Amino acid sequence: MTLQLATNQVWEAIEKESFAVIGMVTARNEARTVGIVYVVRDRRLYFGSYTDMWKVRHISANPHVSLTIAIDRRIPLLPWIKIPAATITFSGLARVLETGEIPPDLLQAVFSNKDVDEQFIADSCVIEVTPEKDFITYGVGITRLQMRNPDKARARVPVKGKSRTYQNAEKHRSETP
Repeated sequence: MTLQLATNQVWEAIEKESFAVIGMVTARNEARTVGIVYVVRDRRLYFGSYTDMWKVRHISANPHVSLTIAIDRRIPLLPWIKIPAATITFSGLARVLETGEIPPDLLQAVFSNKDVDEQFIADSCVIEVTPEKDFITYGVGITRLQMRNPDKARARVPVKGKSRTYQNAEKHRSETP
C-alpha cells in the first residue's frame, strides 16, 4: 500500500510548525546546519538573522539549501511513550533580503519575539526560502501506529500543486532531496 498525500496537506503541516533545521554548504564545501524559527507567506518560508552571521554568508555564496521540519508526535496522557517525529524535508533556493525590502507585516511576523528598533533592523536581514521539486515526508497524514511501517509512512509530494497526489513508489526509496 502506498501513501497518498496532497500538496496542500503538506503545506498545512508546514504552516502549523515554526521550527526547522536548514542545511547549507560552506565555501569549503562543508555541510552545515542550524535551527531556525520561520514564518510562511505565499508558500515561501522566511526567517531573520543578523547580517554578519555565518549562515547569511553561506547562503549568499550558495543559495541551494535543504530544510527539515520535525513534527512532534505524542500519545495524549502517555507522554513517556516515545514516538519518532514525523518529518518534512525539501530542497530550496534561498535569498538574503534587506529588511527594507520586506513588507512591515512580514517583518513584524519574522521578528515577533525580538525588541525591534532601528539599530536592530539595520543590523538584520530576512532569508526567504522557496521550496523546489518535491517534499519528502515521513509520518505526515497517517496514524502513529502506521508510522511503524516505512512503506506506509513515506511519501514524495510535489511542492507545486493544488491537490495532486504523488504516490510513494519503490523507485523513490533511496532518493534524497
